[in-house]
This record gives sequence, structure tokens and C-alpha cells, in this order.
Amino acid sequence: MPLVYTIVLLILIVLAICAGRELWRGAGWLRNRLFPGNAHRRKLLEKSFAYYCALSPAERRRFERRVADFLADKEFTARGDLTITEEMKTLVAACAVQLTFGLPPVRLRHFRQIILYPEAYFSTVDRRYHLGEVNAAGAIVLSWKHFVEGYRVPNDARNVGLHEMAHALLLENRTRDDGEYDFLDQRSLDHFLECAEAEHARSQRGEPALLRAYAHTNPAEFFSAAVEVFFENPAAMTREAPQLYGALKDLLHQDPARRAVPGTSGV
Repeated sequence: MPLVYTIVLLILIVLAICAGRELWRGAGWLRNRLFPGNAHRRKLLEKSFAYYCALSPAERRRFERRVADFLADKEFTARGDLTITEEMKTLVAACAVQLTFGLPPVRLRHFRQIILYPEAYFSTVDRRYHLGEVNAAGAIVLSWKHFVEGYRVPNDARNVGLHEMAHALLLENRTRDDGEYDFLDQRSLDHFLECAEAEHARSQRGEPALLRAYAHTNPAEFFSAAVEVFFENPAAMTREAPQLYGALKDLLHQDPARRAVPGTSGV
């Protein structure tokens, strides 16, 4: 008899846990009361991040968790007269999650510092103005003005946030000191590089090229520029460079051409 009671008790516990989960999922108002920061972040995403708005309810919850995880170990620093707000933090994190959403959880842990300038900034290293950059020492630097513009015009294949996060992703994939290493499938990455070489050869022959000229500076710039087109103009990429699109789809485990993403507002 004790064994029977134990089995019955275990069954009741499992049923209670399942019922509790369903109740928790349905009680959005309760989650918002208990975790007001999450509610505020959710409203910011609903207002300003079209990629998030196109997700299913379950995907939205996963996206929100990843945004929170990304922000957990990041330090934001403002330059000039800029003041860091919760909206800025949320949208920068959402940009990183957009890129990594199809991968196993990747928080870009090597990059502890996010530096935001009000607009394009002058670099004393190369004596040029920059819209963004990724520092191998662990910083992602962005012009907030241009970050906002990248999402305000959602289909021009120019998005400085995605561009710099793509640089960070490649560096993270080769950084051993933070536990996030070699998470990109090597065969998919090799296939992408083969497709990139083919596109570069087309450009060198003077044939019409999908990516802007700067993409052909080096493989890292090609990857970042390709990511911009992949998310912002996937229809053009599937039409003009289908193999390149397929390579990125396999590498990032996303298919934006099949997901309807409405235009953004207010970001």
C-alpha cells in the first residue's frame, strides 16, 4: 500500500505543477504586478520592436527571457550628453537577441560593456568618424542616432545595430574565456564562406552585387552586411542570392523571408 500511495502522490504533484504552469501563463496581469520591470520592458518591445511583435506568444516569452539574460551582465555607458534609459537598454538587447534567437542561448558574455554615443563619433585610432564598432577587449560601441535610424527604416538593409552585433557574434564564437565558444555550426559557417566568396567574385567581375561595396572589405564585414540584408530585405536575398540566403538561414536557424515583420514605429 505505501508504494501505491507514493505513486498517487507523485501523480497529483505532477498534475498540480502542470496546472500551476497553465495558470501562470494565463495570469499576465499577475506577472506584471510581481515583476513590473518585465511589464515595462514588454511594452517597450510591443511599441518599438517589429521583430518581437511578429512572434507567437510562446516565442515572445522566450524572447523576453533572452533580453533579460543579455542585460544581466552588461554595463551601459553614455558618451557626450546622452542619458541611458531603460528603452535604450531594452532595444539594444533586443537587437542582439534578434540575431541570436535561432541559436542555443547566446548572451555575448565576452562583451560586458555597451557604449552609446549620441551620434557618429570620431575615432582617434583611425582618424575617422564611426557609427559603431566592436572592441575585442569586450565593448560594443554604437551611435544611438544611427541605431534608431536602422530600425526606423526597416527595409533598407542598413542597420548598424545588427551589423555590430554580427561582428560580436563572430568574435564570441572564437572566444574561449567565457563559456560561449564554437556554438556556430562549422559546416554551416564554411558553407556561408563559400557563398560569400562566390558573391565577392561576382562583384569583382563587375556583375550586379546584392551587398554594398563596403561588404567586400573582408569576410567579417561581408558577414555583417549580409546579416543586415538577411533581416531587412530577405526577399531580395532569396531572389538575387538564394544560396547566400540559404547559408545564413542554416547558420542562424532563422528564415525571415517566411516571417511577416511589420514596419516599425517609434523606436
